[in-house]
Amino acid sequence: MPEKDDPSPSGSVARYQAIINQSPIGIFLLDTQLRFQQVNPKAAPVFGDVDEIIGRDFSEVLRVMWPEPLVQDLEERFRHTLETGEPFFQKGFTGKRQDRKAQEYYDWEIHRLALPDGQHGIVCYFIDIKEHILAQDALRRSEEDLRALADSIPQLAWMADPNGHIFWYNRGWYEYTGTTFEEMEGWGWEKVHDPAFLPRVVERWTASIESRQPFDMEFPLRGEDGEFQWFLTRVNPVLDAHGEVVRWFGTNTNVDRVKRAEADRERLLASEKEARERAERETQMKDEFLATVSHELRTPLNAVLGWATILRESATPEEIAEGVAVIERNARAQAEIIEDLLDMNRIISGKVRLDVQRVDLVPIIEAAIESVKPMAAARQIRLTSVLDPHVGQVSADPGRLQQVLWNLLTNAVKFTPKGGRVHVALSRVNSHLEISVSDTGEGISAEFLPHVFDRFRQADATITRRHRGLGLGLGIVKNLIELHGGTVSAESAGLDQGSTFYVCLPAAVATLPPDPDRRHPRAALPREMSGEYPDLTGLEILAVDDEPDARELINRILSRCGAAVETAGSGADALQSIANKKPHVLIMDIGMPDEDGYSVIRKVRQLSPQKGGNVPAIALTAFARLEDRKRAILSGFQMHMSKPVEPSELVAIVASLGNGGR
Repeated sequence: MPEKDDPSPSGSVARYQAIINQSPIGIFLLDTQLRFQQVNPKAAPVFGDVDEIIGRDFSEVLRVMWPEPLVQDLEERFRHTLETGEPFFQKGFTGKRQDRKAQEYYDWEIHRLALPDGQHGIVCYFIDIKEHILAQDALRRSEEDLRALADSIPQLAWMADPNGHIFWYNRGWYEYTGTTFEEMEGWGWEKVHDPAFLPRVVERWTASIESRQPFDMEFPLRGEDGEFQWFLTRVNPVLDAHGEVVRWFGTNTNVDRVKRAEADRERLLASEKEARERAERETQMKDEFLATVSHELRTPLNAVLGWATILRESATPEEIAEGVAVIERNARAQAEIIEDLLDMNRIISGKVRLDVQRVDLVPIIEAAIESVKPMAAARQIRLTSVLDPHVGQVSADPGRLQQVLWNLLTNAVKFTPKGGRVHVALSRVNSHLEISVSDTGEGISAEFLPHVFDRFRQADATITRRHRGLGLGLGIVKNLIELHGGTVSAESAGLDQGSTFYVCLPAAVATLPPDPDRRHPRAALPREMSGEYPDLTGLEILAVDDEPDARELINRILSRCGAAVETAGSGADALQSIANKKPHVLIMDIGMPDEDGYSVIRKVRQLSPQKGGNVPAIALTAFARLEDRKRAILSGFQMHMSKPVEPSELVAIVASLGNGGR
């Protein structure tokens, strides 16, 4: 049978005493006479031998332990609670024991208690907090040491509570910022941060607080002088035994010199990189320009020399007329190129002389328009103009202005597709006369627009470019207009959006004497060419070139030696012809629009032998550099020939390749 609880008074007392003895805190009981009735095991170490104090007077026992003033105060507290029933609480009680010569620390409280005999007594609960107090003292001393150390370091330092509220800064912080604690407390530090960096700093700091992870960031802080300097800021959480953040400790290390040195180094590297890239661009531009000069001079020269050879040997009246026309057309093209080169050389060396006089712009513009009408008509381009006859005069060299306008108009016509429109306008804008040339042509990309007047620059400098020329025309225009005290500019909404060029010249205020200086190009004379030609009867040749004159020249040279020549004007036509006819020899220009000769020959070499993939091929091009020759051979050509071509050499090479391929 289970043992039943004893309902008697003695049983209740026993249960009560058992509860007291099992308590984890110190407890002792006093009767109505304030005599010790019970002391539990947790309280026993405070009083010593418990058996000796049971039944003794509370004051008598305390006088052995504590000084008299403290005993009297405690006795009054206990009697007050006994008489009134009002409890008493005290936290952080401390006193020095007389008997043990030691400082002790307690949290304690007393309550009146009804005793089993109907009387009242006192129960006292207390906790020895000595270890806690000593730990707090140690922590306080450690914090004081930490603050003293933080005040002695060169860095700015501070401490914040777990929520990031800063409650202490070191001396260095106040010396650098010139602030006070009242200004900086909490989140007041935001006042000395650069507004440009502050949002990012707050975002990162808030994230560190939430994640309890260290903070590491560089940002500028404003000093007492109002200037910002760069600091490396590092903040680490201080954790308790349970891994909870009790505070944050942060430092700000001045890295301004390092940061500025890095910035200077970056600027220097950027400057060096820019200079290197500029030099590379200039080198590339020079190479492209030289290659373009070679191409532009050799292409017409090829037709001139080829036709000269044909006409010298024998020719029908029709061939003579056609040959003379081709020679004249290509000689004029060369003359224009040479004149552009001479003009640019004069401009660069400062040797341009102007025949300055008061002139009306209307007749000059009209003459320029007349000169490009045939070119525009051939391309079905409509030329329109609105010229104000009352704008006044300018002081200028009429010949040079004619050159400027011719350059602008020919450019507009050249870059405007069939059926387009070119419009010229003349108006007065304050003290200046403005000429505008607008077109509905190819337009200018935003990337190239700032460089449109640079010497030797072309928007399309590749071997597949559609338009001939050296890229000097607009550079010459700019320099000539500036020599007249004017300005030139260009506008374009982008590719395929057309463009407008503006020439602005100051209105004339006085008549100036003329100072003529004119130079005219002389036509280049063709070299003498001779040679006995092999018989090419039975050979089928495919000649590919985007220039009709060049195709016809190859046709005439090889046909006279008995070859059957078929021509093609593009890579696509050539591929189709090879697949259909499988010629014995392929002669192909490199610098064709849409697709260059390198690309075409690679496609040819991908064909099977049955479809003409192994046809012997000659690269015939005005690009005559060593790297051009190497590239041609590596791309799949057997031979590389530079324009202008020697007819005898061409026939000999065709005979050699053709006989080997039959």
